[in-house]
Amino acid sequence: MKNASNKPIRVTHGNVLDDLGFSPEQATALKFKAELYQAILRVAKKYSQKKLQIILGEPQPRVSELLNGKIANKSVGKLLSYAGRLGIETKAKFVHTRDARFRAGVRKGVEQADRGEFIDKEEMDARVKRMFRP
Repeated sequence: MKNASNKPIRVTHGNVLDDLGFSPEQATALKFKAELYQAILRVAKKYSQKKLQIILGEPQPRVSELLNGKIANKSVGKLLSYAGRLGIETKAKFVHTRDARFRAGVRKGVEQADRGEFIDKEEMDARVKRMFRP
């Protein structure tokens, strides 16, 4: 049996999507989709699958997929359509996070350097461009 001191230490940055290596653009889209899905699921659970078929205009297999979290193949547009049919008002919140993203990128770079992980100049240039993109 391993004790706690033998477990590898994993440094996180407070955002699982960043930790998994998603770009800021991908992370934003995935977070939006996940939050939209959660709102849909809260309302959809109040109905039977038969009623949801009628409300959403989808066959039973699609309704089942939705209720079981299989949304990878569902577009944000489709989820917004479901939300509207369920009477969910959607609002987008736009917040400029450039400073936080920059600090997180610097912190991540320092941590990687501390572990002896280095990247080549092209990768560094690409990361810097992403951080300073308007």
